[in-house]
Amino acid sequence: MRALRTTNETTDELIVGRIAGLFGIRGELKCDPTRAGRIVFSPGAVLQCRRGEVSSPVRLTSVRPHGARFLLRLEGVDDTDAASAYAGAVLLAARSDVALEAGEYLDDDLVGCSVYGLDETPYGTVDRVEHYPASDMLVVGGRLVPMVSAIVKAIDVATRRIVVDPPQGLLD
Repeated sequence: MRALRTTNETTDELIVGRIAGLFGIRGELKCDPTRAGRIVFSPGAVLQCRRGEVSSPVRLTSVRPHGARFLLRLEGVDDTDAASAYAGAVLLAARSDVALEAGEYLDDDLVGCSVYGLDETPYGTVDRVEHYPASDMLVVGGRLVPMVSAIVKAIDVATRRIVVDPPQGLLD
C-alpha cells in the first residue's frame, strides 16, 4: 500500500514533475518527477507546463533517465536560451492519464478522508500524507499512521473512509 505524491489544487490535473534546471547546451531539461508522474513521461506525451500563473501545453520529444531524474527535450526547445524559460516550471498531466495499480492512492484522494477503527471508533481525518523510505504515513490529528496492511485495513476514496486496526497507543 502506498500513496503517490500530488500537490495540486485542481482535481482535473496532477503535478507530475518539476523542472529542476538545464542540462547541457542543447536544450535538455532536468526534471524531478513525482512518483505518480513517472508513469506519464514518454516521447510524444503532451503535458501542461505551468510557470507562475501561465500554463501552456508542451510536447516531450525525448525522455531519458538520469539517476532519480529524467532528462527531457521539449518540442521547439533546441538550446539553453529557449530551455532556460522552463526552469522552475511545474509539469501537470490529466488525472485520467495516471494509471494507479491496486493498493496505490493519490495523496489528494486520501487527505480529508475520515479514519475509523474496526469497531467504528472515529479517529479523525487525514491531514496530509508523508513519505518515508520505510512506508508512507497518514497524518491523523498530528499522529503518524503507517500505511501498511497490518494497520490500514480498507481505503474507500469514493466514500472518503479509511478503516484501521491500530496497535494499542498509536491513536489513543
